Amino acid sequence: MIGQAALALVSGGLIGLSLGATGGGGALLAVPLLVYVLGTTARDATAMSLMIVGASSLLGVWDYGRAGEVRVKAALVFSGTGAVGAWGGAYAHQLVRQEVLLVLFGILMLGAATKMLRWKSPVSGAEIDESCADRFPRTCWVKVSGIGLLVGIMTGFFGVGGGFVIVPALVLVLGFPMRLAVGTSLLIIALISVGGLAGHLRFGQFDGRLATLVLLGSAAGVLLGTRLGRAGSPERMTRAFAFVTIGVAIPLILHNAIRLGAG
Repeated sequence: MIGQAALALVSGGLIGLSLGATGGGGALLAVPLLVYVLGTTARDATAMSLMIVGASSLLGVWDYGRAGEVRVKAALVFSGTGAVGAWGGAYAHQLVRQEVLLVLFGILMLGAATKMLRWKSPVSGAEIDESCADRFPRTCWVKVSGIGLLVGIMTGFFGVGGGFVIVPALVLVLGFPMRLAVGTSLLIIALISVGGLAGHLRFGQFDGRLATLVLLGSAAGVLLGTRLGRAGSPERMTRAFAFVTIGVAIPLILHNAIRLGAG
């Protein structure tokens, strides 16, 4: 019992550290850790991941918000369509076999890691003609709504916050400076996670005690991660997390592909 509690706290710490430092990516670790370290089912892990990542993100929002590095309007528009997509994604999740889900999740992790390894943020938001961080015209509403819906579907289906998609979208498509993108991404993740969690809870409950322990570890990790994110290079932190993601994804795919092959 004590050993599992310690594993839960450490697992949560790793999730929160990544979330706070990079503005996303915590849920990429959450599902594999919950399944293979803490022994939950993939379905329970997906719902728990949404709760843990969503609640932990709010702590990061508080920290970045104190420095004025959160854009609430963009986050609310993004999250409105995102929550709808997350509810639908959670429903689709119930129709897929666990091994298939984990293979697809591993492929998602590899795709995200590849994007992270290639990631280079603009020197400043001035490099983009129209920055939705400073102004919010009609074109920004359309862009934010569309991206939010797609991210929401992925959030509900896989149990991920989608920060590894949200941060690049905010920077490259909407013209956000990197630190504003990280802070705003955390608010978006928290809000979208509510929609995904609501969808999953329609089909059952999860271990509240275990989720609470992971959440406590994640909360501490987020607070440390936000400070590391400000102190270090965002690109360097993102690349380091990409290598960890690859190291988790490859055995995840192989293990579940073998189980599928065995019937």
